[in-house]
Amino acid sequence: MFPWHKIDTVLLDMDGTLLDLHFDNHFWLNLVPQQLSHQKQISVAEAQQLVEQAYSKVEGKLEWYCIDYWQQQLGLDLLTLHYSLVERIQMRQDSMPFLQALKSHNKQRILLTNAHPKSLALKLEHTELGAGLDAMLSSHQLGYPKEHPLFWQKAIEKFNLNPSRCLFIDDNEVILQASKQAGIGFQLGINNPDSQKPHKTFYDFPAIDDYHHLLDELTRSR
Repeated sequence: MFPWHKIDTVLLDMDGTLLDLHFDNHFWLNLVPQQLSHQKQISVAEAQQLVEQAYSKVEGKLEWYCIDYWQQQLGLDLLTLHYSLVERIQMRQDSMPFLQALKSHNKQRILLTNAHPKSLALKLEHTELGAGLDAMLSSHQLGYPKEHPLFWQKAIEKFNLNPSRCLFIDDNEVILQASKQAGIGFQLGINNPDSQKPHKTFYDFPAIDDYHHLLDELTRSR
C-alpha cells in the first residue's frame, strides 16, 4: 500500500484513528442532549435538535472541538461529564501493535489531534496511548483546526518535517484532503472509527479497518 522506505514520519489522528470513536459519539450525540434535556426541562428530541443546530454553526472550525466553548454555549459541566464516562475511553485493539511496529522500524510517530487539551489529557490518563507516541500536538495550541492550511504550515515547521516523507492517518476525508494540499506525501483513511457503527466509505484515499494490514508491509520494507 505504501513505499515505506520513502516514509520517515507517521502523523496520526486520535479519535477514531487510534482511539475508538464510540466514546465521543456517545458523549456528544447522546449524553449531552440528555443532560440538556434535563437542564432545560425539554424533550430529548428537542435537546438533540438544539445541539445539532449549535454544532452545525461551527463545524470544521476550532470552536467545534473546544470544550470551553461548548461549556459556555450549552451551560453544562462537560469536563465532569467526560469523567463520568471514562470506562468508555478505549484504544482500538490494533493501535498499539501498529505504533510499536513503527518504532521498531524507526518511524517517528506524531499525534495531530483537533481534540481540546483537556480532552487529550483525559484520554492520555485513561489509555496507554502516550507510550506509543514520540510527540503530540493539539490544534488548539496552534490556533487553527486541521482543516485549515495554517495548521499544516505551523505543524510542519514545529516538528521540522519533510512533508513529502510523511504519512498521515485520519478517519476524516476532509482533513486528509487538507493534509494532501499542504504537501503531506501519503494519506490513509480509517473506515471503522466507531466500533459500534457501520464502516465508512472513502472516495479519494485508500482506507483500512485494521492496522495489521500494514504490519507485513512494514516487515518487508526492511
